Amino acid sequence: MNLNQQERISPTQAIILIINYVLGVGILTLPRTASAEVGTPDIWITIIISSIFPIIAGMIILILNNRYPDKTFFQYSREIVGRIISVILGVTMIIYFLTLTSFEVRVMAEVTETYLLEGTPIPVLIVLFLWLAFYLNTDGINSIARVFQVIFPLTVIIFILIATMSLGLFEINNLRPVMGNGVLPVLKGVKTTSLSYIGIELMIILSAYLTDPKKGKKIVFIGVLLPMIFYLVTVVIVIGALSIDGVGNLAWPTISLINSFEFPGIFFERFDSLFLIVWILQIFATISITLYVASLGISQLFNKDIKVFLLLFLPIVLIISMVPNDIHQLFALGDLLGNAAILLFGILPILLLGVSFLRRKFN
Repeated sequence: MNLNQQERISPTQAIILIINYVLGVGILTLPRTASAEVGTPDIWITIIISSIFPIIAGMIILILNNRYPDKTFFQYSREIVGRIISVILGVTMIIYFLTLTSFEVRVMAEVTETYLLEGTPIPVLIVLFLWLAFYLNTDGINSIARVFQVIFPLTVIIFILIATMSLGLFEINNLRPVMGNGVLPVLKGVKTTSLSYIGIELMIILSAYLTDPKKGKKIVFIGVLLPMIFYLVTVVIVIGALSIDGVGNLAWPTISLINSFEFPGIFFERFDSLFLIVWILQIFATISITLYVASLGISQLFNKDIKVFLLLFLPIVLIISMVPNDIHQLFALGDLLGNAAILLFGILPILLLGVSFLRRKFN
């Protein structure tokens, strides 16, 4: 399955794809998950340290990709480990992306029902979002990238607006003392915050689509660095406004902070609605790309038309998304996906790279 020129994307588009993918749900949940693990205001230090690992993982995937130009992982893996093992690995990754799609769309539906469309059945919202994602995917990754390009500037503008308005609630003392309990709490939270950088695994297919594959390192670096800045600012303003103790008791601390804004007399007073509309667009784009990767993967493994699998996967994603009975089980699923990402896109590429070197050396 060769790519035509219309399916190619620019390095800038690739960077925006990764940034939006990485941010996703994390912008809402990271302050809570990180505060629960770290337990001190030093979360911002943990976030900086944690960004190192996805950069390393992305570079390793990139090195592996560069050994097999114009091919995705699903295509070149058979050259490394053979047909049977490559199918097993590919199907495992497809299950991961389908489950991630289910997780993201369920979170999006939960937040939408809670804050925007109260009383709307969750399955109805999920079906609506999935059909829209299916429609977007039918035109390929280039269309997805263009949607990301529209959403990203809106996200930046709203994010800056929210951060600016948060200054009135910000208390610097909520971030003190720095390293008051030593370095251990900071290191304890590294794994948890590293999971918030899920999205760099998109590199397993992106290299094959790039108009300029030589800029892969730049894509990985910027694709992690900018979300790190977003996360850093988010955590600082949320902890600074609500305190480390206050954040731990909130399911969606970022939204809770926005709900606390009070600007009497201003024409637009529901700032949470403004934020959530942009955030929903961003999550929609995210589920579009994860659904696309899963469908692309199985279509390349078995050399079939991708549109058939796009349609086939819709009910599967719906079923998986409804498995968690409550928000706690949903967050547990998110943790499970994070651990799976470490194995599939942190450890596995290292092993495959080693096997690839050995095969070429002895063949």
